[in-house]
Amino acid sequence: QESMHAYAANVYTTVIEELMKGKQRKFIAVEQEFFRLWWDMVATDTQKQQVHQLLQEGRLEFVIGGQVMHDEAVTLIDDQILQLTEGHGFLYETFGFRPQFSWHVDPFGASATTPTLFALSGFNAHLISRIDYDLKADMQKNKKLQFVWQGSPSLSERQEIFTHVMDQYSYCTPSQLPFSNRSGFFWNGFATFPDPPKDGVYPNMSLPVTDANLHLYAQTMVANIKERAAWFRTGDVLWPWGCDKQFFNASVQYSNMDLLVDYINKHSGEFGVTVQYATVSDYFQAVYSRNLTWETRGSEDFLPYSTEPFQAWTGFYTSRSTLKGIARRASSLLYAGESFFTQYVWKHPEGSICKCKALKQLQSLRWAVSEVQHHDGITGTESPKVKDMYMNNLMYGMFNVKKLMASIIFDINNAKKNGEVYSSVYTKDSGKPDVDQYVVVYNPLAWNITTFVTVSVSSEAISVYDELGRSVPAQVQSSVESQSTYDLYILVAISGLSYRKYSIKPLNGKQSAFIGRSIKYKRRDLTRADQQSQQLFPVVNNCYQIVFDQNTNLMHSITERETNQTVRFTQEFLEYHVNGDTTKGPISDNYLFAPNASAVPVSKAVGLEVMSGSLMTEIRQYFYSNVTSQDYIYAVYTRLYSVPEGYDGKLLCHRIEQEYSVGPLELNREAVLRTSTNLDTKQVLYTDNNGYQMQQRPFKAYVNNTVARNYYPMVQTAYIEDDTTRLMLLAERAHGVSSQGNGQVEVMLHRRLWNNLQWDLNNNLTLNDSSVVRPVIWLILGTTAVTNTLYRTSGLALEHRPVVMFGALSGGKPKLLRQLQQNSVHDSPVTVPPNLHLQTLSIPGWKYSSNHAEQVRSIHMGKQKQGDADFSRVLLRIRHLYEIGEDPVLSQPVTVDLKSLLKGLGSVTAVEERSLTGTWDVNTLERWKWKTAHYPGKRFFNSTKASEDYEVTVHPKEIRTFFVYFQVQ
Repeated sequence: QESMHAYAANVYTTVIEELMKGKQRKFIAVEQEFFRLWWDMVATDTQKQQVHQLLQEGRLEFVIGGQVMHDEAVTLIDDQILQLTEGHGFLYETFGFRPQFSWHVDPFGASATTPTLFALSGFNAHLISRIDYDLKADMQKNKKLQFVWQGSPSLSERQEIFTHVMDQYSYCTPSQLPFSNRSGFFWNGFATFPDPPKDGVYPNMSLPVTDANLHLYAQTMVANIKERAAWFRTGDVLWPWGCDKQFFNASVQYSNMDLLVDYINKHSGEFGVTVQYATVSDYFQAVYSRNLTWETRGSEDFLPYSTEPFQAWTGFYTSRSTLKGIARRASSLLYAGESFFTQYVWKHPEGSICKCKALKQLQSLRWAVSEVQHHDGITGTESPKVKDMYMNNLMYGMFNVKKLMASIIFDINNAKKNGEVYSSVYTKDSGKPDVDQYVVVYNPLAWNITTFVTVSVSSEAISVYDELGRSVPAQVQSSVESQSTYDLYILVAISGLSYRKYSIKPLNGKQSAFIGRSIKYKRRDLTRADQQSQQLFPVVNNCYQIVFDQNTNLMHSITERETNQTVRFTQEFLEYHVNGDTTKGPISDNYLFAPNASAVPVSKAVGLEVMSGSLMTEIRQYFYSNVTSQDYIYAVYTRLYSVPEGYDGKLLCHRIEQEYSVGPLELNREAVLRTSTNLDTKQVLYTDNNGYQMQQRPFKAYVNNTVARNYYPMVQTAYIEDDTTRLMLLAERAHGVSSQGNGQVEVMLHRRLWNNLQWDLNNNLTLNDSSVVRPVIWLILGTTAVTNTLYRTSGLALEHRPVVMFGALSGGKPKLLRQLQQNSVHDSPVTVPPNLHLQTLSIPGWKYSSNHAEQVRSIHMGKQKQGDADFSRVLLRIRHLYEIGEDPVLSQPVTVDLKSLLKGLGSVTAVEERSLTGTWDVNTLERWKWKTAHYPGKRFFNSTKASEDYEVTVHPKEIRTFFVYFQVQ
């Protein structure tokens, strides 16, 4: 809102006005969040009409077209798709416009998922800028800044995209003038906060173009154009005019630009250059029409990103860990809420909930999750008050969706409307109801799951029952969090996209929850620990034996019981000490990680408590700075689950769950958990790109900053392995991760920094984050074959844990339970095979026609549908989780019958296959085919189409998008 007031609204208002004054003028715009705020709050009818006209003339062009320009390192592919879809839906509904080019100039490093994402969205070319400084210099020198990128090894040339890397000047006009000590080319100056200046005079307004300096200005511009031309293969030079927060006073910009453009073109013979205003589309069209043959790039990414020897942008992989965690919880709750609402609309057409209000509740979370994907959002590279805005919007959206889900359950069960329902999602302590209560548990995944949900209760003497009054396995034990409450772990088995209801009652009779018993071990002084005499004790379930050493209270080894393979396994917390004083050397900040030296162990003493019960053993380790310390800054809670007969415990049994408590840190400390094994990994690490595909990360030695430059983002998955065994880490938020030694993997969990860099101080970017963070990581240890079958489903099971909602039992009347049982037990669940993921099931609400000609015509005639959202169109996405050749069985293509998949929702009457964001009919989508040595002929590629009988074959790594229509009941 402050940016809108200070400059952003003025960009659109003044640019539109200036474009109308000169047919030659053009402009590109990216982020829909700002544009939509202007469109809804500021724009007049005349301005709206002008936007329509300028888009039709191709003089205003939206590039990317998402809500924001998303970060590429720490975002999940689901959330990237969401924010793109959100922006594209608005543009198509409002203007019939579909972006076809990217302008990803500002994210800090480039992921290999992005080219695939944009190819699937129908883009013809992709543009990036921030890659390693030394790599860019090399590519520039050898004219290799342009290539055809095959981001996905499985989709390869089918979803390749032409990619342009900006040269060393990046996306801002160079402002130095050799003939003046004033700046050049930025005539509107710099935006001022919080208010624009009353007199219209902004700071740092560049030297105006006059008759006296026109020739000198033109010479400066031409010299820069020619310098850049030498780095590219064609005679077309993309010269970006502008920068961050520019064109808020477009008249002074365009009037000066016009003078320069006209002068150079009048003297083009002398200069050897002609210039024209252009959009991204104009530029790529010019390069495409040269018909050159381009080199291809495989599926390697451009991460991490360094700007100079001591500036590795690997700190932001962990900055503001709490925001990263909440952003993912919000995304996961949105995913659950969307499918829950979609089922409600189609299964309960007589329901009493207002659908328009429900859609607004979902939209509030769609917007919040979309905006936080910004490259200065989830990255943690914003000032505290902007972070607070993201947090508030996420919390508000989550509150709305929880409220919606609770009211749907109430409506379906015709419960007493005054009955108290309050919902708590994942957090253990937000529901502290009295004991006589019920919980409703929704499984948002399209697979049957067996897992534990945790509820806070006030007593140990408890029984848990299902809808039919049968006893349910559960375990209760004293809480980690507080002395006065207990954690109740309930074993739930729920089919796909279904919910179950469990009642929790004070003990009556003999059926009770198992009680976890505590054994506390003496705190051990690590400095004194006798290395020779080990006192080992095991903790065992059906899959693993974890051995601890009572001498140190640390983990000692893990045995995978199926193969009887034992891996030496120790974990310790360390801190990198970093510098905050720019006069003393390189600094760490929100973006950068610049360690002074190797990491230092943090604790000299470890406390241990083991809670053991029939269903779960929890090992609580507390790390103290010395033997006499009162308080700990670090703790690990390791949970090992045992699944009783009759339950499918495969995923649960193979999961070693770890929850960490870290903080508050001292200033200028970066906290890591280092896991050391005896696996001979050759110091190779594997990490994921955006939860979509894996990248191999061999350790690289550099002259400077080797530690920081070997950090990579882990969004969801990382692993190390040797010939026989793999150790897999699955995360519920992004972290920086590295392998600084053979057999080692370390995860950065938290950072707290202060520095005196003037730019950081001006923007309040000092990351003085005094919070305590509580991230969760699941470990899986086993052969490559075993971990392959488990890690994709497990990663999604961690991402999309069941949603838990609470309600009080009205006077303990069993009537309510019987009503519930009819609905949830007999529903036909939605289930896909384990190598597919139901990525989206939602009601977007867009009113656009899926016939393009019709949509354009209705906009042209001013006949867009007014009024309520369209609830008849369901958006469905299915993703294949495996790469070609990754697994003998799971890497096979899968055929799905959409009609039978969705029969629980109703009778499918029509299916339309669409581009990733829904705006193209795939049958009419023809992307540009750039010539490569492999494929000299230009040709267009379409994937296998959905057949008439609703059968779809999904190949490895495909993401298929459909509009589905049901028979109205």
